[in-house]
Amino acid sequence: MSPEHDEQRSRVRIALLSIGAGALILGLKYLSFLISGSVALKSDAIESIVNVVAAIFALGAIIFAGKPADKDHPYGHGKIEHFSAAFEGGLITLAAVVILVEAVHGFIIGPQLKNLGRGLAVNLLAGLLNGMLGWFLLHHGRKTRSRALEADGHHILSDFWTTVGIATGLMLVKVTGLTWMDPLMAVVVGLLLARTGFKLVRESSSALLDSEDPEVLGRVLVAMNGVRPWDVIAVHELRTFRSGRYTHVDAHLVVPEFYPIRQAHDLCEVFGVKALQQAGIEGEVHTHVDPCGRLYCDRCPAPDCPIRRAPGSASVPFSLEESTAAGPA
Repeated sequence: MSPEHDEQRSRVRIALLSIGAGALILGLKYLSFLISGSVALKSDAIESIVNVVAAIFALGAIIFAGKPADKDHPYGHGKIEHFSAAFEGGLITLAAVVILVEAVHGFIIGPQLKNLGRGLAVNLLAGLLNGMLGWFLLHHGRKTRSRALEADGHHILSDFWTTVGIATGLMLVKVTGLTWMDPLMAVVVGLLLARTGFKLVRESSSALLDSEDPEVLGRVLVAMNGVRPWDVIAVHELRTFRSGRYTHVDAHLVVPEFYPIRQAHDLCEVFGVKALQQAGIEGEVHTHVDPCGRLYCDRCPAPDCPIRRAPGSASVPFSLEESTAAGPA
C-alpha cells in the first residue's frame, strides 16, 4: 500500500472522528443550555451545529479529493477541499446571524437564567473536549496536507476560545447578578463567529482563484537552492498553485545553450523532482528549458565553455525577485 493511500485513509478516519466528537460536544452544549436557560450557552450550542454539519461536508470533500487525476480533471480533485472550507465559512457566518438574532431577542424579553453553575460545568467539559479536538484536527490537517481538516481545526479552536470567553462572562453574571451580560456575551460570540467565517471564505476564495502562496513559493525556492547543480544557471517565471494537498510548480530553467536537448531535458526533470523532495511537498514540477543565450556568463562556472563572452565566477543563489520575474528573452 502506497504512502499516499495510507495518508488518505488517515484523513478519512480523522474526519469520521471529528463528526462523532462534534455530535457528542453538541449534545453536551445543548444540555448546558437546557439546564441554565442561558442565551450565551444557546449561542455556543448553535455554533456546534455548524461544527457537525461542516465535519460531514469535510468528510465528503476529503473522499472526493483523494480520487486520482483523470481525463476530465487533469490536475486532480484536490480543490474540492477549498470549496469545503468556503462552505464552512458560509455556515459560520449564517450561525453568527442566528446568534445575533437570539441575542437581540434575549435583550428584549430578558434573560431567564436558572441553575447557571451546573450549566456552566457541563459547558466547560464540552469546551475542553472541543479544544482537544480542534488541536488534533489542526495538527493532522497540516501533517496530511488537508485544507478541509485544517479549516475544521481552526474553526473548532475558535469555538473553544469562544466557550472560554462565555464561561468567564457567565461567571461574572453569577457573581454580580448582572443578567444583562448573558445576551451581551451572545453578541460577542456572534461577532467573533462572523469574523472567523469571513476569514475562511476569503482564504478559500484566494486558493480557488490560484492566488500565489508565499509560504509554498519560499519553500520551493529554498529547496531549489539546496539541490541545484552548477549547470542550472538561473530560474525565472517560477509559479506555484495548490490543488488540495497537491502542489503544482512551473519554472523556466536556464542551462548552457551548447547542451544537447536530451541532456538539458534530463537535467531539468531530475532537478525538479529533487527540489520537491527537498521541500517535502507532494506535487509535480513542469519545467521549461531555456538556453543561456550567453547572458549569464558572469555567474556561470561552466568549465571549458566554448561560447563564453565574459569570465565566469561561482553560481549566484536564486533570488525570489528574479525567480518569479519574466526571463530576459
